[in-house]
Amino acid sequence: MSDDEEILDEVEGEEEEVTDLSNSDVCTKYQEAAKIVNLTLEGLIGQCIPGAKILDICEFGHTVMEAQAAKLYTKKVDGKTVDRGVAFPVCISVNDVVCNHSPLATEETKPLKAGDIVKIDLGCHFDGYIAVAAHTLVVKESPDDESPPVDEELGNVAVAAYNAMLVAANSIAAGKTNKDVTAAVERVAKAYGVTPISSVRMHQMKRYVLDGVKEVALKEPSPEDPEEEKVPDCKFEQAEVYAVDVAMSTGDGKARPGEMRTTIFKRNVEQQYLLKVKASRQVLAEVDKKYPTMPFTMRHLSDQRTAKLGLNECIAHGLLTPYPSLHEYSGKVAHFKCTVLLLPSGTSRVTGLELPAYFKTEKQPDEETSKILAEIADAEAKRAAKKAAKKKNKKKKK
Repeated sequence: MSDDEEILDEVEGEEEEVTDLSNSDVCTKYQEAAKIVNLTLEGLIGQCIPGAKILDICEFGHTVMEAQAAKLYTKKVDGKTVDRGVAFPVCISVNDVVCNHSPLATEETKPLKAGDIVKIDLGCHFDGYIAVAAHTLVVKESPDDESPPVDEELGNVAVAAYNAMLVAANSIAAGKTNKDVTAAVERVAKAYGVTPISSVRMHQMKRYVLDGVKEVALKEPSPEDPEEEKVPDCKFEQAEVYAVDVAMSTGDGKARPGEMRTTIFKRNVEQQYLLKVKASRQVLAEVDKKYPTMPFTMRHLSDQRTAKLGLNECIAHGLLTPYPSLHEYSGKVAHFKCTVLLLPSGTSRVTGLELPAYFKTEKQPDEETSKILAEIADAEAKRAAKKAAKKKNKKKKK
C-alpha cells in the first residue's frame, strides 16, 4: 500500500472497513458513479456542436454530475453527509490536445467548429469510490449530420484506440499481469499502424485513490528513449478496480505539455510543508477544505488571482500534483477510457460508450485480437437480449 493510501485510511479512521468489491455496498457505489459518468458523457456529446465554447461544455458536465450525484446517498452516516460528486473535472481536449484541458474563463480558446476532433474526459464518485471514462468524437456540421468528415488516418487511430480499450479491459482479470495487457495493446496498435501514447497509463483505483500503485503501460519502453519509464510488474487480483485508459496517435506518440496553462491539480495528502507566501497558504487551506483527495480545476477556487500567485509554491514543494494539458503535434489522436470491476463472475466494464459509427477503417486486427473482439461482441449481445427480455416481462406483469 502506498503512503497516500495508508494516510487516507488513517484520516478516515476506517482501517477495519472492507473497502473493495467484496463489499456489496462498495460495488453498488462504483456502479452508481458509473451510471452518472455515462449519462454525463452522453449529455456532453450533445453539447459538442459548432460554435460551442469549451468552458461552457466543461461547466455543463460538472453541473450534471453534481446534480445527479446529489440525488443519491442523501442520508447521513454517523452524522456525516456521504461525500459524492466530481472525481475528475470535465476536460474537453481538441485536435492536438490529448487530455486535461479545462480552461479558465479568462483564457477561453476558440469555439468548436465542424471537423474538430474532441476528447472528453471525466470522473464521478460516491464515498470515494471512483468511476471514470473518456470518449473521442468529431464535431458534426449539424445534429442531423450522420457522417462528419473522417479521413483514413483518423478512422484507423479511433478504431485502434477503442478496440485496444476493449481488449485491455478483457485482459485485466484476476491472475493475469500488466505485461499481458501491454502486449495486447501493442498488438492492436501494430495491426492498425498507429502508436500508443507512452505517457498515458492505466491505473488501479481504490477509495479516494485515482492513480493507484498498480499501473499498466500502453507500450514497452524502448532502450533508446530515456524519457520512457518502465512500469513495475504486477498481477491483477479479484475485487480490484481499474481505469482502462488508452490514447493512440498516427504520429510518434510522444505527448508533451504545451503553452496552455495547467488548471487541474490534486492534493498530495502525505506531503506537508510550511509555506512562506500568504497566497500559497490561502490556496492550500481552500484545497484542504474543499478538495482534500480528488483532482480539482483551478476555475472552481474562490479567488483565481490568489490561486495564480499561490499554486507555484504548492507545486514546488510537492503539496499539489499538476495535470498538464498534453499535446501530440505529430499526428491525429484518439482517446478512450473505461472503468472495470474485477468481480467473482469476471471483469465487468461499467463505463464508456460505443464507438461512433462514423469511425471506420479498412485495416483488420490480428487473429488473436479478432477472436477476443468477437467474444466481447457476443457477450454484449447476450446481455442486451437478457435485459430486453427482462424489460418485456416487467411490462407483461403490469
